[in-house]
Order: sequence, then structure tokens, then C-alpha cells
Amino acid sequence: MEILTFIEKAWEQLLQNTPNQDPKLLIGTIGATFVAFLILIFLLKRLLKPQAKPPTQETLKEQKQDVASLQTVKPHSLDEKNLLTRLRSGLSKTRASLNDGLSNLFGGKNLDEELLEEVHEKLFRADLGFQTADTLVAHIKEEFGNSENPSWDDVRLSLRAKVASMFSGSESPINTPKQGPQVILVIGVNGVGKTTSIGKLAANFMKQDKKVLLCAADTYRAAAIDQLQVWGDRLGCDVIKHQQGADPASVAFDGVKAAKARGSDILLIDTAGRLHNKAELMEELGKIRRVIGKDLPEAPHETWIVVDATTGQNAFQQVEAFSQVAPVSGIIVTKLDGTAKGGVVIGVTDKFNIPIRYIGVGEQAEDLRRFNSDEFAESIF
Repeated sequence: MEILTFIEKAWEQLLQNTPNQDPKLLIGTIGATFVAFLILIFLLKRLLKPQAKPPTQETLKEQKQDVASLQTVKPHSLDEKNLLTRLRSGLSKTRASLNDGLSNLFGGKNLDEELLEEVHEKLFRADLGFQTADTLVAHIKEEFGNSENPSWDDVRLSLRAKVASMFSGSESPINTPKQGPQVILVIGVNGVGKTTSIGKLAANFMKQDKKVLLCAADTYRAAAIDQLQVWGDRLGCDVIKHQQGADPASVAFDGVKAAKARGSDILLIDTAGRLHNKAELMEELGKIRRVIGKDLPEAPHETWIVVDATTGQNAFQQVEAFSQVAPVSGIIVTKLDGTAKGGVVIGVTDKFNIPIRYIGVGEQAEDLRRFNSDEFAESIF
């Protein structure tokens, strides 16, 4: 308001004395008025600029849970003897769902169309999806069509072998560049455990004596940046980050620059939890890929989507949507220990022919483990 008063008085004096006014004084008055006007515009912009919203109670709760889970992170303490036991324990609900549901259908019954329909329904309810359920039912019919009253034990062993064969692509090696850092872009919708999975991935890579750099390109939520920083502090690896609201592609670009300069082996880039039905956000994902590819050819070398097993059929929709805008090269399935819908692991890789790279079967870092098709098939059948 003082600036407005100054402008008003200056122009009153100027208009009253213009005929007798010294030209130099006239020019000075106009110049001072112009400067005051610029200052006024600057202050108005500052006042009208939208302020970052404080984190919601839900976000704060999520952050506290993630931080609490870090207390058990021990990246160099994996016990190989207990891994299979932990996997079987994490998949117990899925195993119970499939075995309990299917075992009662076999033994004392002929393998007719009615029985096969019931088998199909049980497989579909375990979230294997229509395509995979069709494939497995056709396999059972082919293998046991001429058998009288096939036992569940025989069918179970046959299904286990068939399911393991569906994961042949998941055994393919991860794309590793000959020189420079390996850039892994991690994508997925909100709430699937993406940032936590990145921290656990870093722990696993560090156990392999890899130098890991984290990049916080999820700039929409301050909590996401903070969560990744906590992981970095806990694990002892650097985090490239900007302020909330910064351009995600710019952050990713700086991450690649830093990874090259510091001689990092692996760069893990966190991205915003985008809703897969928002085209503008998906376009931004494409921008991130283009920007980092300019500085490091062929980067990102891997693009992994994180899906939550508890969401069931939604996982199929998410993989399909993201695959339309990015060449998804791997899938990470989280929260398998909390659901009976672990069949989504089978259904997703079978439908989209995308390798399962990691599965999460618990809270600790070692519970996000590299996918092994034989172990998985054995653990659920």
C-alpha cells in the first residue's frame, strides 16, 4: 500500500508542475514510478503464488510406517538357508487358496466338463485371470483327459511344472550396459509400495557390492522425497533430489549426471505414483525417458512396474496401461504375504509376457527377493 501511495503522490506533483518542470526531474519521476510498479508486480506474484500443501494425515502415517520398517533393514545379513522358508511362509495364503480350493475337486470324480468349469472358477478367483485359467484347464484336460478319477497329488505336480514353464522369460538376464551406470526406472500407481521397494532393491544390490545411487523424481509429494532420503541415510547411499514441485525429468537428468560422475553401478529412479487413467501424467513419464536417454544412450536400461498383489485384477489394468507408454521390461509384485491372490503373479506374466523380476513376501529387506520360477511354483503348489 505504501508503494501505491508513493506512485499516486508522485504523479499528482508531476501533473501540477508539468509546465514548469525540469526535464531531468520529469524523467526521474517517471523512472522511479516504473521501478515502483515493477516492485509492486513482484510482491503481488509472491502473495498470489500457491503454497505447497502440507502433508495429509494419511501421508504422514504412510511415511511413519515406511520409516518404522527401516529398523529391520540389514542389507548385508541375508540368511540363504531361511530364504525358501520365508518364501513359503509369505505365500501361505495363496497356497491355501489354491490347494484347498482345488484339492476337494479331485479324487472320486470324473474329469468332465462340469469339473473343469469348477477348476476354472477356482483359478480365476485366485486372480490368475481368464487367459491363464483357460491355459491351465486345457493343460489338465490334455494330461488327465483319459484318466479315471485323477488324484489331486498328480494334478498338483502337473500344475506345478506347467506354472514353472510359464515363467521362462523371468529367468532372462537383466539388461546391463557395457559402460556407465545401469539405470532402472521404477514406475507404478500410488500405494503399491514403490518407494519402499526401491529401498529394498538398493539393499539387495549393495549386498552384491554394487555402488547404488537413488534419485527422488517423485516431486509431487514431499513425503516421497523424505522417504527415499531416509532409505539413503539408513543404507549409506546418496540420494539426488530437488524441492517438492520440481520438474521430475530435470531431477532424473541430474541423477544420471551424478551417477556417471560418481562412478555408480546402479541408479534407481523413483517416480510419482501416477494414476494410470491420467494421460497427462503418463506423458510426463515419456518425457523422463526421453530426457535421460539424451545424456546416456539406451537409458533407462530397465523399466520396472511395481504392482500390489492385494489389488488382484487391477494389477492387470495397471500393467496394460503403463505398457502403452513405456516399454516395461520387468514386474515387481509386492505384498504377497498379505493376500490369497498371489495367482496374479502367474496371470500377469502369462498375459503380458513380461518377466517377474522381484516379489515381496514380507517387511524386511531380504523379503523382496529375486524371482525364482521353480521356488515360486513349489511354494504355491
